[in-house]
Amino acid sequence: LNLKDSKTLEDIAFTSMTGKNADGASELSKLVVTAVRQVAVEEDGKTVIDKENIKVEKKSGGSMADSELVKGIIVDKEVVHSGMPKKIEDAKIALVDAAFEIKGPETDTKISISDPEQMQAFLEQEEKILRDMVETVKKSGANVLVCQKGIDDIAQHYLAKEGVLAVRRVKKSDMDALARATGARVVSRIKDLSSGDLGKAQLVRERKIAGDSMTFIEGCKNPKAVSMLIRGGSEHVIDEAERAVKDATGSCAAAIRVGKIVSGGGSAEIEVAMKLRDFAKTIGGREQLAVEAFADVLEIIPRTLAETAGLDQIDTLVELRSKHNSKEGKYFGVDVMESKISNMKQKKVIEPLAVKTQAITS
Repeated sequence: LNLKDSKTLEDIAFTSMTGKNADGASELSKLVVTAVRQVAVEEDGKTVIDKENIKVEKKSGGSMADSELVKGIIVDKEVVHSGMPKKIEDAKIALVDAAFEIKGPETDTKISISDPEQMQAFLEQEEKILRDMVETVKKSGANVLVCQKGIDDIAQHYLAKEGVLAVRRVKKSDMDALARATGARVVSRIKDLSSGDLGKAQLVRERKIAGDSMTFIEGCKNPKAVSMLIRGGSEHVIDEAERAVKDATGSCAAAIRVGKIVSGGGSAEIEVAMKLRDFAKTIGGREQLAVEAFADVLEIIPRTLAETAGLDQIDTLVELRSKHNSKEGKYFGVDVMESKISNMKQKKVIEPLAVKTQAITS
């Protein structure tokens, strides 16, 4: 198995999601595979997948089929000012983790103002500081500002006048993801912002999803970070879908890392158990009993599947063993959907070898 084999990867993702209430599993499994293939990188001849680069956002409302994959980052925040553009193409993005606000003095301070002109000068000075901050953003060439902290109303006004799309109070994890995806550097001192700190994206736009505004940063310079927007009828449904997506992502990543897969439905466990029993005979003595006991434990998997499917456990195990004794029988397992024994490879019920070896080792 390798990265190009998207059909098999989809089967792995689908198998992983089965039974997790992810009704749109076929759509979601396609999205998972596209995401995994997008973030995969070659390092020293090995394919490495960092699951942190697949961001999952949830929004209830709509159906699971409305879920989508964005080759970029989705930020669950709206554009801060109504006068700002809601869509910018060929975006130059500034990431700032300092506040666009006037900070109060660190120590207790008392300011005495004796006439209105002093008050006016004081307010004008505050406004000038904010205007200078906005001027720094403009000089850098940025047309999108993503701020981890707050943006003062006056600063919002000046940013809007300069045609800059701004988003505030963005999570640190989103800032890091944006830095990876757009190639921007997160700046802590607004004064130090320059054109070299900016990231690039083809499109930044605000979209209304189920009544809430979200900012989509698409077509990033480095598409090794992607976002998946999961939709569903209720919070419960999308929480379940999120768990399914994370499991499926892990399964696909494990399958690519090891490059080997096995058939599911208890077929692998039965096969290993039978081989263990053959091995036990060659040892003899007390150790033989231990090996046979381990073989019995492995058979709990097909046993439980048979019980779930409403089949007789003993009859099912006997039938499975006889199938596995034949030449082509090693792929036979319990088909819980149809309550019978089936060829799991043909049914496309497959799992990564890594998951099985991990379970046995544990």
